[in-house]
Amino acid sequence: MCTLNDKFNTCSCIDLEEDKFKDECGVFGIFSKNNIDVASLTYYGLYALQHRGQESAGIVVSDGSEFKYHKGMGLVADVFNKDILEGLKGKSAIGHVRYSTAGSSTLNNAQPLMVKYKLGSIAIAHNGTLVNADVIRGLLEDAGYIFQTSVDSEVILSLIAREARRDIGKAVVDTVQAVKGSYAITILTENELIGVRDPNGIRPLCIGELNGDYILCSESCALDSIGANFIRDVKPGEIVIINDDGIKSINFAEKTKCETCSFEYIYFARPDSTIDDINVYTSRVKAGRILYRENPVEADVVIGVPDSGIPAALGYSEESGIPYAIGFIKNKYVGRTFIAPSQELRSKAVAVKLNPLKVNVEGKRVVIVDDSIVRGTTSGKLVEILRKAGATEVHFRVSSPVVKYPCYFGIDTPYRSQLIGSNAKIEEIRDKIGADSLGYISIDGILKSLECTESKGYCLGCFNGIYPISVPIEKDKNYLE
Repeated sequence: MCTLNDKFNTCSCIDLEEDKFKDECGVFGIFSKNNIDVASLTYYGLYALQHRGQESAGIVVSDGSEFKYHKGMGLVADVFNKDILEGLKGKSAIGHVRYSTAGSSTLNNAQPLMVKYKLGSIAIAHNGTLVNADVIRGLLEDAGYIFQTSVDSEVILSLIAREARRDIGKAVVDTVQAVKGSYAITILTENELIGVRDPNGIRPLCIGELNGDYILCSESCALDSIGANFIRDVKPGEIVIINDDGIKSINFAEKTKCETCSFEYIYFARPDSTIDDINVYTSRVKAGRILYRENPVEADVVIGVPDSGIPAALGYSEESGIPYAIGFIKNKYVGRTFIAPSQELRSKAVAVKLNPLKVNVEGKRVVIVDDSIVRGTTSGKLVEILRKAGATEVHFRVSSPVVKYPCYFGIDTPYRSQLIGSNAKIEEIRDKIGADSLGYISIDGILKSLECTESKGYCLGCFNGIYPISVPIEKDKNYLE
């Protein structure tokens, strides 16, 4: 087992994901009239969305009369192979990569979820979290419904199946008006592909086209991976129904305002994605520029924490005129299941995942830019690594505001007692991580980087405690400990 470092309360073998909000989920769907290999396209789409969830993956395919499916625990490339994909023949498909934010990490909870109902079969893949799932689940169980999983996605699926008499579209409308929370959903029936985005647009979902066939997916990078064209984002409070007749739109919520999760841009989304007309990479570079204007410092070199901190570091360098350099080499072949080294090698374990490029930092005043600080454990370790590599000063800069509150809408966040920003002032955090100085971008600064307008806002709940949807008191209490 790894030894604990008393100062930072973390093990000697650094894990960049340890001090981050955990990824959510990714969804993908395709409806084809051209007899293409929908399973393989879904596979490549999920591969492009792998950063959104690494616990499980699954694909459901419809040939117009019945479903075929395969899902398993692990990465997309581990769950599927050529033989499995060749056995998934059909005209439409949905897929899912999962990180468990609601429900345990088991194969039973892996998505897509499926159920048979009066008119046939239906499957669902869901990114997000419902804040009233427990209440609806209790009501359904009182009415005799038996749940097969512990995920809130099954609540949506069961409501649709109960409401579906003749019109699946109306059943979806009735269902999404009953649930509250964040959701980007793909739904598959024998003859239709349906996409839904919550009224606040907290979770992303977009529409693409490939040779006349339509695609739904969490991020535009998945469209690029299969050579598809981006059409547009699904609007907040919109249902899109795709079938042989084309694509139909239903707006189920009035007076909606897009309030996309700001952490999609700060950390979660791939930099080559564009969400709600904002390019992720560009927004991160802008954040870095603003970060310097708000938190200037004299230094010799700017480095970024790989990978999501690098664009902001470039922006900080461009705005300050301080040269940018590669500060860390990340071992891209060490997965999340990395085995802790033996006692003899523990002191050297840091270099297995992340190694400083000593030639770029030795004898220099270093600005290190990261996208966020959640617990502060990894930040302290990074500062320690740079000092051991010979940095004379280490100035830590963060391209997100101070994280003070948990998220209830699809991000697995720690309790408030574990959020360093909730329990310590900036100077106290600086002291804990051992940096010479510490600066965060302001909330106004992050909004400027995201081009906030009256009609286009963002969920900033983890920074200011103000959420686009009210949170049940009992759920809030669970995060206060």
